Amino acid sequence: METDILPVDPSKLGKISFREDMNALIDEWSIDYEPSGGFESLRRAAIELASTDTPVAFPTETVYGLGADATRSSAVRAIFAAKGRPADNPLIVHVHSIPQLRELLGRSDSSDPIPEIYKPLIRKFWPGPLTIILPSPKDSILAPEVTAGLSTFGARMPRSILALALIKLAGVPLAAPSANASTRPSPTAAEHVKDDLHGLIRTIIDGGPCEVGVESTVVDGLSYPPTILRPGGVTIEQLRECPGWEGVVGYKDSPEKRTRPKAPGMKYRHYSPKATVVLYEAGTALPNAQGILEQVANHTSIGIIRTKGWPLALGLSIDWNNGLAQQKNGVPKSMPIAKRTLLENDNKKESGISNLLRSVIQHQTPHPEHFTLEKGVNSPIDLWDVDLGTQIDGVARGLFSTLRELDKKGVEVIFVEGIDDRNGGDIAAAVMNRLRKAAEVKI
Repeated sequence: METDILPVDPSKLGKISFREDMNALIDEWSIDYEPSGGFESLRRAAIELASTDTPVAFPTETVYGLGADATRSSAVRAIFAAKGRPADNPLIVHVHSIPQLRELLGRSDSSDPIPEIYKPLIRKFWPGPLTIILPSPKDSILAPEVTAGLSTFGARMPRSILALALIKLAGVPLAAPSANASTRPSPTAAEHVKDDLHGLIRTIIDGGPCEVGVESTVVDGLSYPPTILRPGGVTIEQLRECPGWEGVVGYKDSPEKRTRPKAPGMKYRHYSPKATVVLYEAGTALPNAQGILEQVANHTSIGIIRTKGWPLALGLSIDWNNGLAQQKNGVPKSMPIAKRTLLENDNKKESGISNLLRSVIQHQTPHPEHFTLEKGVNSPIDLWDVDLGTQIDGVARGLFSTLRELDKKGVEVIFVEGIDDRNGGDIAAAVMNRLRKAAEVKI
């Protein structure tokens, strides 16, 4: 089937309204839609979700999701088929309001089915990048494939108005993992989705680059003490400010030993590019350039992802278009020269940049620098260097796009400078969690 990318500008969707005594988008709300192509695209996607089994890709503030009607088994199974996802990996259910969530929990006239432990989190973080683990009611309306045989399910209310509007228009809760092929880096732009799922789905709603760049934090408040099952867009410090969550236990990057993972991202390898990823944990010594070159002597293209401490091209002597600029870091003169390539976008043009990295550039993340190692090796090696910067939020936004961009360049090995995540379940922990799952070698 043909896959269409349909751009929708969230700022031009229409006027949002809600009752003054209600808590904004948490409770009942509505949109007075503008008669535009954006609305028609959203309505097309909603009709597909409500009347077909073909999943639809849509943006959230974290990453792009691949959604289907969470109440129909045939639709949910189509998500697993499109992604190549293991059937024992549960899905997160996305809702547009608290009333819709209560319907999933078996709304009672006598009591609120939402556990009290979660109400402070809902008030503070929803809509937003937080998923809560809830008990599945007897005779649940959710398709059994959503929970993968568990007695619980994960739910969240995304902050993206396009996601909320799509769920509301479809009239059903959406089961939605990330909109990528299983094990691939998560998609933070519409082009990422098309790269992985072209021909497998019909519609991708393009709302621009994702704001957060890593998936939602998943928490379990049904256990004691409350636990972070997956680090993400809400930090452990923020959680501990909420009543009942002062003692929340942070996530540890240890293998999930249970037969069925309680939340997505706990059991299987994830977030991996085609290239071999070599991760250097924060605090490890700068990789020795000579040692790196010996490791990649049989390769034709390598990538370097830098954050805080590594120098450009790992400190190799650089030929800036034949004007030598020696790095003053003790590199022996016998080391090969890294000859820099002047890319079109160095002249303030974007034509030299693939669509995969446009979302990163919109967040002021530098594009890859290209070098050719021409001396001291058996044959020339392409070296692509990406500096994600020192700010954790920027690293999170740019990580998945950069992994995909280096794949696009045909890179065979990627050396990554890790960041310090000693504070536990914050954005840094989310970034390192993804990198550890992507890496084949950890140093």
